[in-house]
Amino acid sequence: MSSSVRRLIMASISNTLSLKHGLSLWCPQSAPLNRIHQGSCSFPSRSFRRCFTVSASSFANENREFVIVGGGNAAGYAARTFVEHGMASGKLCIVSKEAYAPYERPALTKAYLFPLDKKPARLPGFHTCVGSGGERQTPDWYKEQGIEMLYEDPVVNVDIEKQTLKTNSGKLLKYGSLIIATGCSASRFPDKIGGNLPGVHYIRDVADADSLISSLEKAKKVVVVGGGYIGMEVAAATSGWKLDTTVIFPEDHLMPRLFTPSLGQKYEKLYQDYGVKFVKGTSIKNLEAGSDGHVSGVKLENGSTIEADTVVIGIGAKPAVGPFEKIGLNSTVGGIQVDGQFRTGIPGIFAIGDVAAFPLKIYNRISRVEHVDHARRSAQHCVKSLLTAHTATYDYLPYFYSRVFEYEGSPRKVWWQFFGDNVGETVEIGNFDPKVATFWIDSGILKGVLLESGTAEEFQLLPKLARNQPSVDKAKLQNASSVEEALEIARASLQVGAAA
Repeated sequence: MSSSVRRLIMASISNTLSLKHGLSLWCPQSAPLNRIHQGSCSFPSRSFRRCFTVSASSFANENREFVIVGGGNAAGYAARTFVEHGMASGKLCIVSKEAYAPYERPALTKAYLFPLDKKPARLPGFHTCVGSGGERQTPDWYKEQGIEMLYEDPVVNVDIEKQTLKTNSGKLLKYGSLIIATGCSASRFPDKIGGNLPGVHYIRDVADADSLISSLEKAKKVVVVGGGYIGMEVAAATSGWKLDTTVIFPEDHLMPRLFTPSLGQKYEKLYQDYGVKFVKGTSIKNLEAGSDGHVSGVKLENGSTIEADTVVIGIGAKPAVGPFEKIGLNSTVGGIQVDGQFRTGIPGIFAIGDVAAFPLKIYNRISRVEHVDHARRSAQHCVKSLLTAHTATYDYLPYFYSRVFEYEGSPRKVWWQFFGDNVGETVEIGNFDPKVATFWIDSGILKGVLLESGTAEEFQLLPKLARNQPSVDKAKLQNASSVEEALEIARASLQVGAAA
């Protein structure tokens, strides 16, 4: 190669060929690809030219500048943010193990499980981003935006040095920047205790929910294992089907990671009014099968057996790290470690949503949040940081909610919201008819608040309280005669803090 050509190549480094055309080989933009070897940009050998041709044709994705792995909430909201910045068309590829475009996953344990005569939710009704009032991003939307979608083909390997991904089907994908949005996978019972018997269900995607619905259409006795989100929401749904439903969990009350014992008992009583039974404070020894191999019961550690033809396991989830373990994990909370802009320790690789272990700025700790609100916000923050000069640290306020018994004909709908941190002492106000509020107070500072059946204005107050963490008079709160009065006392503490 002559020195003049070498200088020409070095001067053109900023004009790299797009990743869409293969590996990063430099050439002046004015030189068309079919003239690369004809003087404008000479390659040293014929074999080198062959290498370029092979590399360009060996990648299965056309859009290579940005690749998102995962097809859940976070991916859908990230895609919208790329579009808003004009950086999606011809540049963005989403690789998903699912058969559907990203959708609002919470629907799967809520409206998707409504009885068939109660107008259950179905796709395309809940594609992202309708859950936050945004546009419904159907498969056609992704096509119109020039976003390449690869369905039902999970990534099984990543080569960090070569910036390539390999999928289950053997496709080789190229990326410039990579966003890992793989979410979580359901924790499962092992095979040896019947965790995969016919009639045993876990819920993480549409296929799982469809399988459960198929079982519910024939079911008579349902057992739900777990007293957390999945357990509460599935039990609410099956009661709507008028099915014999029993919920089993080892703790003393529902939702022990958030609810106080008093609050848990109030919700348990409501569920019992709907016909749901509880078996608390016990563990499961194994799931039993009938002569046909189908699940027939749940055997407890105390030796008793509860009959069941359908069992739903909702015992939590674990981050779906998969082949990305080498990126760098957090040993305390699990998931892939990122900074306040969702950057991993590898330049050009990011992680968002449930799989990301991130700095929770407001409480100065590393956290991993499995919730749709965080999936949405982390996706938006990450993409803005990637595409713009946006350098602000992600400042998330923990938020959880649940909505159940919302099908037609339900005598009472349940909708609670929680913001903040559930630490310190608690003050509970209200008798659950339908309102109840719980305040978490640590050293005189309001840290968290939960409200059931609030008005829109009351719900809007909660994040303000949790974000500002005002000093509150615990005795005054305890003496409040109603939820409304308690919230007004808390609101006044905000104003006092602002005046100070």
